[in-house]
Amino acid sequence: MKNLRYLLSGMLFGIIAVKSEVVSWYRIHEMFLFKSFHMFGIIGSAIAVGALGIWLIKKYNIKDVEGKPIVFADKAPLYKSSLLGGTVFGLGWGLVGACPGPMYTLIGTGIWSIAIVIASALLGTFVYGLVAKKLPH
Repeated sequence: MKNLRYLLSGMLFGIIAVKSEVVSWYRIHEMFLFKSFHMFGIIGSAIAVGALGIWLIKKYNIKDVEGKPIVFADKAPLYKSSLLGGTVFGLGWGLVGACPGPMYTLIGTGIWSIAIVIASALLGTFVYGLVAKKLPH
């Protein structure tokens, strides 16, 4: 029963993602070409809501659902590997038109070709796990 809330929240996320068109390849393409404000408005709204949420959590010492205090880690220093990883992530997002969360939503909408992208992402994650100890962090 506890996991039901995660299933329902995932379904709600998928419905909102489809209805707001954030999983639309055309909307993502427009964003990367700077032709439309739609995606920038959604991302900006998410940043504003997130910042407000963090401010409220800190101001009122809000606890998580289990009653434990919510702790925010200090900001990590900027590493070259983070810049490279972010660049690769952005290029992948631009090429396939989906970031990780919406990839599963696209499967739910019947766009089965995204299964190739999901399989590739899983393979890339597996390969990273194999070579992670050899990479600079």
